[in-house]
Amino acid sequence: MAALTPISRTPVSFYVPVVAAAGAFAGLLVGTAQENSLLGVILGAVLLGGLAFVMTQIVKAEKPARWALVVLLALAGFALGGIPAGIIGALFGWFFGWFSFWLYEGRYRAYIAPYLTPGQVLWHFTFRVICGAILVFLITPILVVMPLSFNAQNFFTFTPEMLRFDPAGYSLKHYRDFLTNDDWQNALANSVKIAPMATLLSVSFGTLAAIGLSQPHVPFRRAIMAILISPMIVPLIISAAGMYFFYSRIGLQGTYIGVVLAHAALGIPFVIITVTATLVGFDNSLTRAAANMGAGPITTFFRVQMPLILPGVISGGLFAFITSFDEVVVVLFVGSAGQKTLPWQMFTGLREQISPTILAVATILVIVSIALLTVVEMLRRRSERLRGMSPA
Repeated sequence: MAALTPISRTPVSFYVPVVAAAGAFAGLLVGTAQENSLLGVILGAVLLGGLAFVMTQIVKAEKPARWALVVLLALAGFALGGIPAGIIGALFGWFFGWFSFWLYEGRYRAYIAPYLTPGQVLWHFTFRVICGAILVFLITPILVVMPLSFNAQNFFTFTPEMLRFDPAGYSLKHYRDFLTNDDWQNALANSVKIAPMATLLSVSFGTLAAIGLSQPHVPFRRAIMAILISPMIVPLIISAAGMYFFYSRIGLQGTYIGVVLAHAALGIPFVIITVTATLVGFDNSLTRAAANMGAGPITTFFRVQMPLILPGVISGGLFAFITSFDEVVVVLFVGSAGQKTLPWQMFTGLREQISPTILAVATILVIVSIALLTVVEMLRRRSERLRGMSPA
């Protein structure tokens, strides 16, 4: 319990500059929006560094100081940009109020080892800040696209009505267009026809390949594995061009079967990798025991091996499904107008007519991907429990 007790108050010379540096970054964001980045950096550093000193050395009561900062920055944001900026200002106020007292009271060392040096503590939190910045960088495009899909206008930018949170600025018209437009519905139907069949082939061949390559007596295992997962490594445009020339010679170019086989080839590496990872903790003595009891290879596979590796198989199948459902480059090469999939239709919409319906479709695909990845994570945890790697 001693490690959870806050350490003594930190000196002003430490936490005020740190808060000022974080304030400079926040000021950069605000200043960029106001077309004066340098002024934003300077004001952010001075203002928040000074407020941190006032809250901790003069006010000293954490809750009143934090609420006062929330109200102050919310009012400042509202004066600069209306309700949206006011909400952002309130969030900044909540964060910097907590951050100032977190540093001042030494709570940042409460959950880390007490023997760490200042440099190690600095790297501990710097590493987390870097990871958080990367995460924000990756998810920001998604966070921008999703609200834009409800734009009442045919624009790819936030309208003044949207920024004011005016209900007139929001609409479901793009979602209605997706559900009623024949082009979009035909593309969705093609994707639904292609992705499940490609996933079925990927799971079947990928699982068999993973089980075969997990056997130590198989010659050239590493070389075969490298060849099988090469579609995951080789640039997609090269794979697509190669498939085009090959399929055109054997008569599969522009056919449904050709697109399914192409997507299956792209999905097999994901299945092989996930199933191979599941087989790492598999107890081969179980299959030998089943053979000693008179079970044949097929019975042993479905009654003993398959139930234990099923989470990895399903995870690989979900990755293969997402790969097929979101793929556009290969289908442009090996497909025809009759196999126009949803990503192909999105590509066409961007190139020819700049349809905002793309934003609605993108939002739906993001939601579907999040749901599938959630299932993958649940299956991963179940697999760990089955193999005894984590508590039930």
